[in-house]
Amino acid sequence: MAPAAETSPLTVGRRIRHFRTERRLTLDDLARLTGSAASQLSLVENGRREVRVSLLQQIARALDVSPADLLEAEPPTRRAALEIALEEAQRGSLYATLGLPAVRASKRLPTEALEALVGLHSELARRESEASATPEEARRANTELRLAMQARDNYLPEIEDLAQDVLRAGGHTSGALTHRTVQRIAANLGFQLVHVRDLPSSTRSVTDVEHGRIYLPPQSIPGGHGLRSLALQAVAHRVLGHGKPATYADFLRQRLEITYFAACCLMPRDAAVAFLSSAKKERDLAIEDFRDAFGVTHSHAAQRFTNLATSQLGIRCHFVRATRDGTLVRGYENDGVTFRTDVTGAVEGQAACRHWAARTVFDHGERAGEFHQYTDTPSGTYWCSAQAGEGTDGEFSITIGVPFDAARWFRGRETASRSTSTCPDERCCRLPSADLASRWADASWPSAKMHAHILSPLPRGTFPGVDDVEVYEFLDAHARGEGRATRP
Repeated sequence: MAPAAETSPLTVGRRIRHFRTERRLTLDDLARLTGSAASQLSLVENGRREVRVSLLQQIARALDVSPADLLEAEPPTRRAALEIALEEAQRGSLYATLGLPAVRASKRLPTEALEALVGLHSELARRESEASATPEEARRANTELRLAMQARDNYLPEIEDLAQDVLRAGGHTSGALTHRTVQRIAANLGFQLVHVRDLPSSTRSVTDVEHGRIYLPPQSIPGGHGLRSLALQAVAHRVLGHGKPATYADFLRQRLEITYFAACCLMPRDAAVAFLSSAKKERDLAIEDFRDAFGVTHSHAAQRFTNLATSQLGIRCHFVRATRDGTLVRGYENDGVTFRTDVTGAVEGQAACRHWAARTVFDHGERAGEFHQYTDTPSGTYWCSAQAGEGTDGEFSITIGVPFDAARWFRGRETASRSTSTCPDERCCRLPSADLASRWADASWPSAKMHAHILSPLPRGTFPGVDDVEVYEFLDAHARGEGRATRP
């Protein structure tokens, strides 16, 4: 038989060396006893040659042990374990990229030095495996993901199907998804939803895989309707078979997939398409109606609309979330509208045109309903429906826009509000008029507001932005029954 799959040649070699030295035998002695060449045995002990079954049996007889003793996966001593770890690390591709010489773990190398070297290699590997990236890499990864979704019309049928199966198993048939049904869905997957008051500040939820618990904020917090989405996103990792993200791009993809899954559950495809198709037939499509029918936020309804608009309704569209000062937080389009981009192709952080509905909505006096506007752009004329809101980070707007011809399907198409945008031409809204510039360029000195994100480092870690110490202490406290759970 060959060495067990879980036992590396290096471990087998170190076990042979351990028993050989324990019996005070040299390589030449063992070579005579087994009828082999000492050079061949040296290669075996150093893990550079896999030992043949016949030779393994001869070595075992010479050392007065069984073949099984030589094939155990555990290194024979702590020192041997360190030597194996060092050797395997130095043979890896990560160390090869450093261009450094290998350190031989000879008997003269102190154990403390060996411990330090192995520790350094372990930390190097950990840092390399973190889902981190430079800001430029992160923005490129986000852009690639956005373009990939654009190519698919923002529609992922495989996740749609999975969500429908999960909802069916949870007993959901129609109407808004209740928190009780979400609890059943979690239970079907072996998890209990636990609301706590001491959730780590760097997390939205924490899953204890060992004890089958998903920790969420208290149900009584303002905006608690979002708790269903948080719970579904936590469940989605299990449903979608996610492993720990290996790269920042992998982390972003997983975030998109769990958000998509939660939206599929809150606004199931069949029910959502039936609702939207009926409204389209009546030429009365409205995001606010879609939002209210399924009990979700305006932002969630608008983003979900982009999943179904093209694939199910034949309508191309764009989505914009922007702040009060016009900073574009999120954008999607498959209708040809032009977003400003940076050198990486990212739209996030760019300024939305001052003449777009995403910004003019803030000048609209009545905010109870949606604001509608036609905008003439270099890419064509678009009809947009926007709504302003306010969150913990300040005011924001949510916009869904469609090409002029598609406006006929929507409520608000009769609006008289019209604007013209020539962006990305800087003269459209980025540069002051010549008269204003002449009057104030040398007579003004504004004090700029510092945006916090400018000085913030890009989040690092397996789950970027999460404080591992805080999370592990939280889990440990709750596992011991010392956490702060909310009352039933």
